[in-house]
Amino acid sequence: MGILTTQLVACLFGFTAIIIGAFGAHALKKKFTPQQMESFETGVKYQMYHALLLLVLGYNLGFTTTVERTIPLLITLGIMLFSFSIYGLCLSGASGKKWKWLGPVTPLGGLLLAAGWALLFYNFIKNIV
Repeated sequence: MGILTTQLVACLFGFTAIIIGAFGAHALKKKFTPQQMESFETGVKYQMYHALLLLVLGYNLGFTTTVERTIPLLITLGIMLFSFSIYGLCLSGASGKKWKWLGPVTPLGGLLLAAGWALLFYNFIKNIV
């Protein structure tokens, strides 16, 4: 990913985190169980945290190396798989037709987020060690 793409994706994820969070807090509060509400909020939090990370990366990475271009890609894919699978699980569960196939998608998204952070760590220390 490049600078502009990373910044645009960050803004899109930040914007949608606010909209999805408000929708969950107001429209879905009565339809969700407390556990579904907690899971939904986790998805929103992780989406916003990582939208902010993408914004910071968009202004601070040089995007000149493969590593610097891969970090935001991993974070973007991680958000999509992690947060959006949680939204799907909660919404489908509330309707009584839980999409169980999304269950394995959530940890895969988390793994991509962790890989993005690990690669960022590597990017910081590669010149020190």
